[in-house]
Amino acid sequence: MLGRTAGLALAAMVIGTACAQAQPQTAVERGAYLVETVMTCHNCHTPIGPNGPDMARAFSGGTPVFDTPAFRVRGSNITPDRTNGIGAWSDAEIEKALREGVRPNGIPLAPPMPTGFYGVLTPADARAIVVYLRSLKSSPTKVEAPVYRAAFEREAFPGAEKPADPASLADKVKLGEYLVTIAHCMECHTPRDRGRLDFSAVGTGRQEFKGPWGVAVSRNITSHPEKGLGAWSDAEIKRAITHGISRDGTRLKPPMGYGMYARMTQADLDAMVAYLRTLPPRE
Repeated sequence: MLGRTAGLALAAMVIGTACAQAQPQTAVERGAYLVETVMTCHNCHTPIGPNGPDMARAFSGGTPVFDTPAFRVRGSNITPDRTNGIGAWSDAEIEKALREGVRPNGIPLAPPMPTGFYGVLTPADARAIVVYLRSLKSSPTKVEAPVYRAAFEREAFPGAEKPADPASLADKVKLGEYLVTIAHCMECHTPRDRGRLDFSAVGTGRQEFKGPWGVAVSRNITSHPEKGLGAWSDAEIKRAITHGISRDGTRLKPPMGYGMYARMTQADLDAMVAYLRTLPPRE
């Protein structure tokens, strides 16, 4: 049986952080963790059934259709199929789509794809995502082409304009900021003003999301003691992230991907909570 010290050492090897000593053994494993857990890509790129993502058709194209005055789009097929997926794209083209929101033909990706948060991806993590996407089972499913009705601009989230320095992620708070960013938490937990994120009110929530669950309003996740998470314990915050249960025991509504976040490592969850504690208290 492994001793306590040996067990802790082994656990440290697989915590799933971006630090080199904590990377999973292979790029495919790291990419899978990022795509399927932290970045919750199933939400838009996999058909959703009554019991969640249909894994038999993983990443063959999503169920939700985003129909706005500016565009109508559906999550695309991101399997290696060369005709209807991204199999014909080069590694560099996939990375550019992630970081800059541009297809190989120059057509932009619509805002539901949170590329404004992905510019911060470390080079190693961006490569791992590409390696994992290459490993997926190919699907010939054809997804309707996007329709653009008006011009729109890509919004780069503050701090996500360039790749993170991997060495900086040894710091717990910096790692948490990185994870919260690539998980695009603030895409929902920041209010919008005329369709654009209000960066002066980051973390204060107040966005409405309508669906079969009714209407859900994203909550304030700043350190405010009453409006935000300031009075919550670390365990309560982690339970909300991974199981969708509020501090008072009530169940939180979708569309937050609790089931995917439930697979996050404890070390990564601890880092995210540490970062959220640093957000200025805002109402």
